[in-house]
Amino acid sequence: MRHLLRASHPEPTVAVTAIASALAAATGRSGAGVVTVAAAVLAGQLSVGWHNDWLDAPRDRQARRHDKPLVTTTLRRHTVGAAAVTALAACVPLSLLSGWRAAAAHLAAVALAWGYNARLKSTVLSWVPYATSFPLLVAFVTLGLPSHRWPAWWALAAAALLGVGAHLANVVPDLEADARAGLHGLPHRLGSERSAVGAAGLLLGASVVVAVGPGHPGWTAAGLPVAAAIIAAALATRRRAPVWLFRAAMLVAVVDVAMLVSRGRRL
Repeated sequence: MRHLLRASHPEPTVAVTAIASALAAATGRSGAGVVTVAAAVLAGQLSVGWHNDWLDAPRDRQARRHDKPLVTTTLRRHTVGAAAVTALAACVPLSLLSGWRAAAAHLAAVALAWGYNARLKSTVLSWVPYATSFPLLVAFVTLGLPSHRWPAWWALAAAALLGVGAHLANVVPDLEADARAGLHGLPHRLGSERSAVGAAGLLLGASVVVAVGPGHPGWTAAGLPVAAAIIAAALATRRRAPVWLFRAAMLVAVVDVAMLVSRGRRL
């Protein structure tokens, strides 16, 4: 079980689930509603992580990826594939508990993530699933409210910026190994330096939009220098520890959500 959980990409899975849960609480969902959102997002993220490792297993073995359980443990590929399908199947009814509009948004986001795993990450359009699925995740939260409303424009814009920034930051540590395996997504074409700088700029841009997008930022904007400090620290250490750039993306997402939550129900 421990190896299977490691294959689910636990860091982003936990981070995205926690963020969606916080947004649900901030928009006025009941306790049961927050749990419903968390369960659906967790199932979707687990399916995406397992699908990724199931697909990449042959390439990861060839590259001798020591961070992959399918390479370094006795975990079997068919077990991971079955887990991905099971999580995806659970994601459908769990998403529908928030209504068909919200479910459509969430399932579209999950489908885009599966599409990224299967093909898009090897193309110049690798950024598209991130630019689309992150806003759809925010829409999943608000479309499940009694008003069935779409999020504010600035929330969608910030989510898109955050998503593409996270994409660039996530790929930077594996650029060389990915290139040897034949992957040529947008970060691979940009190269390590431009991808890192681009990720930093997009992540900071997301924080700026969250801070000032709704107008009258007030004390909520105190999160902006925090996000900037996290990004600057990650950039300064990216050559020694490139993985921290992706972790910085998750931390910035947490800061942005905290700024959103502080605004109450303006999302």
